[in-house]
Amino acid sequence: MRARYVGPALVSESRAEMRPTAANADRDRRIREGDCLMRLATITTADGLRLHVRGRSGYVDAAAETGNPELATLATALRSGPAGWETLRTLEAREGREVQESEFAAAVPVPPRILCLGVNYSEHALETGRTVPNWPECFVRGAPSVVGPYADLVRPALTERFDYEGELGIVIGSGGRYIPAERALEAVAGFVVCNDASARDWQRAGTQWTPGKNFDGTMPLGPELVTVDEVDVADVQLTTSVNGEVRQSARTSQMLVDVPRAIEFFSTFTTLQAGDVIATGTPGGVGLGHQPPLWLVAGDIVEVTVEGIGTIRNKVVDEDPNEVLRRWVPAIASDRTL
Repeated sequence: MRARYVGPALVSESRAEMRPTAANADRDRRIREGDCLMRLATITTADGLRLHVRGRSGYVDAAAETGNPELATLATALRSGPAGWETLRTLEAREGREVQESEFAAAVPVPPRILCLGVNYSEHALETGRTVPNWPECFVRGAPSVVGPYADLVRPALTERFDYEGELGIVIGSGGRYIPAERALEAVAGFVVCNDASARDWQRAGTQWTPGKNFDGTMPLGPELVTVDEVDVADVQLTTSVNGEVRQSARTSQMLVDVPRAIEFFSTFTTLQAGDVIATGTPGGVGLGHQPPLWLVAGDIVEVTVEGIGTIRNKVVDEDPNEVLRRWVPAIASDRTL
């Protein structure tokens, strides 16, 4: 049984498995047979950021096509109830317009929170000098750190150790508290690809990781929100490349805490909200793990692909050094008394 999110209410239904790389012809066949597939994108338009559904061709503006303003953004669509969510699904069979990469905004433009798992793959734990954890490591990112799936990835002027972390992201639909793993997918709206780009010197200057994980514009997220009934993420390939060179290659089945248990864990101590994103951790192969380390520099092209979900691609650019305040830098942080 696979759950499918329909708004605040949830249903479970049996369905045939679909290969993540299925051709468009197979997608068309499934739509004709009544399967509810859905890929959502937030597109930059003259009217601002607008929620779109991938149609039979191109992308369909949800609010404009349906006349329902509640479907103008992902945030309002998640609150629109079962009727609104099912209306979105009807748009998949319609013709849309072609969209340029530069028009894609983050699939979740303003998440209430980004709850992140750290060292969730054994290889990554070992390459960073840690033991494999027996309890989930976690931290929180804020919405200002999110950026579009093809936008520039801003290398902070105050770091010399900027690193990539390709990850699978979970987007919460209905949310809730104390969600058991066996029902966790019922709370999920869909999945995204993300890059938890990190300022390692800031991350390691103290005992908490928050500073190194929250510089503005350092978490590309997208390109689409892919619904639970479109892809099974229990065992899909995750790959990160820099300038065409594969740096990370793993399968999500290698996670220490899998998707259902991640939802169960976070919902144990906080109520998950619609639009929250859970970043599920990165596998081995980060820049820090190489000898010598391979830090990102301006001009690098970072691509993260999750099988069945998509690819994000970002060019690294330097932050304007004239706009920064240099009173706090990791090299002297340990000498300060707070």
